[in-house]
Amino acid sequence: MLVKQTKNLTFFIPNVSNNSGAPFFDAGISAGFPSPAEDFKEQRLSLDKELIKNKEATFFARVSGQSMIGAGLDDNDLLVIDRSLEPANNKIAVCFLDGEFTVKRLRVDKGEVWLQPENPDYPIIKITQQNDFIIWGIVTNVIKKV
Repeated sequence: MLVKQTKNLTFFIPNVSNNSGAPFFDAGISAGFPSPAEDFKEQRLSLDKELIKNKEATFFARVSGQSMIGAGLDDNDLLVIDRSLEPANNKIAVCFLDGEFTVKRLRVDKGEVWLQPENPDYPIIKITQQNDFIIWGIVTNVIKKV
């Protein structure tokens, strides 16, 4: 369900279902030659249980832009964001800055805060008292299409 669309992010609320998940083979997937004798045991895997630790505080947002490609966040990736987690140095956060949402790495040192992109083509943003700034949530996972 679409909640809000901004220039940089599109937000969604998770629709947590009570289904038992998708088939999951917990045998490891070899990138080399598979063993034909491997005995696969099918289990069920719920992505809700894997990705959502706090249902009431979890949101999804789709990335727009290239500022975080060095952290593996590419255009159109889907972020899992937990608003209940405490912000900390070096965490990737979704922030509201001067009227726009953005996703950046938090840098906190001696009471000062910077938002660091993971692409050298984008500038580091120092947060000052003149900024309208809120750390909206912490990115916990990224979902990619391959």
